[in-house]
Amino acid sequence: MTNDIAIIGGGIGGLCLAHGLCKAGLDVTVYERDRTPADRLQGYRVHIDPHGARALRDCLPPHLWQAFLDTTGQGGQDFGFLTEQLDLLALIETPPAADPADDHHSVSRITLRQVLLSDLDDVVRFGRAYERYERLPDGRVRLFFADGASETAGIVVAADGGNSRVRRQYLPHARRVDTGITTVAGKFPLTERTRRLLSPRLVDGPNNVIPPSGLGLFCAPHDLSDAPATGIGRTEQEGALMDNGSSYILWAVGAALDRFPGDISEMSGQQLRDAVSAMITSWHPDLRRLVADSDPDTVSLLPIRTSVPVDAWEPSTITLLGDAIHSMTPMRGIGANTALRDARLLAQALAGGGDPVQAIGRYEAEMRGYGFTAVRDSLRAAEQFVGGGRLARLGFKTFLRTVQRVPSLKAKVFA
Repeated sequence: MTNDIAIIGGGIGGLCLAHGLCKAGLDVTVYERDRTPADRLQGYRVHIDPHGARALRDCLPPHLWQAFLDTTGQGGQDFGFLTEQLDLLALIETPPAADPADDHHSVSRITLRQVLLSDLDDVVRFGRAYERYERLPDGRVRLFFADGASETAGIVVAADGGNSRVRRQYLPHARRVDTGITTVAGKFPLTERTRRLLSPRLVDGPNNVIPPSGLGLFCAPHDLSDAPATGIGRTEQEGALMDNGSSYILWAVGAALDRFPGDISEMSGQQLRDAVSAMITSWHPDLRRLVADSDPDTVSLLPIRTSVPVDAWEPSTITLLGDAIHSMTPMRGIGANTALRDARLLAQALAGGGDPVQAIGRYEAEMRGYGFTAVRDSLRAAEQFVGGGRLARLGFKTFLRTVQRVPSLKAKVFA
């Protein structure tokens, strides 16, 4: 059996894996359904934690790891918990790490994908929409595409996202479900003028805003003012949502679907922005301004879905990574990082030589452990983000205030 590897999907995890495999000298091809790199851009920031940073450092060639570092923005190291009136409940302080691979980074998803696509011109095949596979008598796998073409590979990696067609065929019992939670997200532009309009805490770092009940707001800066993007170009797509060269604060308001207007799925960006504004009329003026002064072209509806953890399966020459197997809510900001962690682990397993099925089995055993733990933790965080009555929220706020007053307790709770 040859060890040529096909990756289905050219997202963050699939491209990071491709780099790791190329670095190890393995034969890899990425099949991406988009016709061009600009067909499916995602315009918001992504938080890269040390798991993700170490994966990028280890999988990327040194010049692309440096390109990643050169294009990150300032996202703030300290995480705040605030009331809807901007009273500080707790501030979790994280000192910068000496090694960038052990640090936290804010990066445009668009720019990150530009970095990850670099040097892969001979590896990524665009316009190849995967449909299904067949196992061949010699143990190889034949892949069928929407254009009528087919390819064969010794190993197939599903990196085709939460709606993975590979997973539906390979693990049909592995489900992805709607949580009943919906978020509306947007970008507040950060300029010399707009910075002065907001409380410093909103500009300095990420925050979780905890109102009395039923709603939650997360916001985080992506500040390029001290770290201008170099080496990777701006997107050619028009519109503020796809602008990957300007500073902004990402905000997202979440609630159970029935808290939003019934026709929310049909709303334009301006209507979504106005609907959220109507839901937070009693909040601090700076939070209302964060929403109201955002360009409506940057405002999007983001329903929240999650995978359902499944028991172990027998390893084979087909495996999965990222959202294709452990799709999770965005509430802890670990989805992309978990996909990158998968990529690093799988690249190391396959580069180690020996029986590829055994290598894949070792990867899957470890991946299921941390991957489905992340799924459960992020779902719990999503439920806490929008759930709880007034008494429960009051109790949580009291707990956070107590933690803030007792440094040793804070260090233990948020270790």
